[in-house]
Parts: sequence; structure tokens; C-alpha cells
Amino acid sequence: MGELRLEELSAANIAAANALSLKPGQEQYVTPVSYSAAAAVLNPATAWQRVVVDGDDVVAFVQADFDPDAESEEFRSILWRINVDADDQGRGIGRFALNALADEARRRGMDALYVIWEPGELGPEAFFLRTGFQPVGETEYGETIGKLDL
Repeated sequence: MGELRLEELSAANIAAANALSLKPGQEQYVTPVSYSAAAAVLNPATAWQRVVVDGDDVVAFVQADFDPDAESEEFRSILWRINVDADDQGRGIGRFALNALADEARRRGMDALYVIWEPGELGPEAFFLRTGFQPVGETEYGETIGKLDL
């Protein structure tokens, strides 16, 4: 693995972000990057979207939202998506992206970062638990709400 770096999602890298592959069975847990890009257009003041680049290759996408005025605490500082290319999973890229996101949350004065995930054998739960998120609730749809104290 080369030196990882973050870049803002842009016209120059969105095609590569959209081409990130998934392992079989992960499709039901991940929304396409193009949906995420649309969210930034609707909420440019609060959306935070980055790609992780290894050398010249986009290897991951991460999207969060920072809205200190959100009614629900979990929506004030929330990780919405993290997609690591199938061939690059297990190399620490997701942890790198999450650490960068946590740094950004701290910089913005947040003391916690939230995430919502759908339980399932091939879902992201194990990753979120390994990286320090603790389950703190459940949505009305049965999804887990996780919290990472910063």
C-alpha cells in the first residue's frame, strides 16, 4: 500500500468513485456513489464527501454530514457511506477514512460520530464495531445506530 490521501469528491474523480467494486453479497448494504453525490448538491453546507487515493487510484469513498442544527443528535455528525473497493478491503483503507472523518468531526467541535447500518452477515457491522462504534439504538426499520465517542 502506498501513501493514502484524501481528496474532495470532484468531476476529476467521481467516475473512479462510481466504479468502486463490491464483494459478492455487499450490494444490499451500499448505495451507489452517484446517489451520494446528489446529496451534496442538495445540502452543500453540511455534506462532506471524500475519496481515498492510493498512488493514482481511487480506492474508497466516504460521505458524512455535519449539521449542528439537526433535531436528532445522531444527524449532527453522521457517517452516511463508506465504500472500499473489493480488491482493497482488509488493507486498513476504511480505518484510514474513518480516522480522517473523526478528525474532521473534532475540528468542527463534535464530540461524537454516528453511523446507521443494516444488520447482516455480509454487512458492515463487524467493521464498525472493530473501529470503536458502540450500538446505542435502533431505527424504526430495524437498523442499528452506532456511536463513536470522539
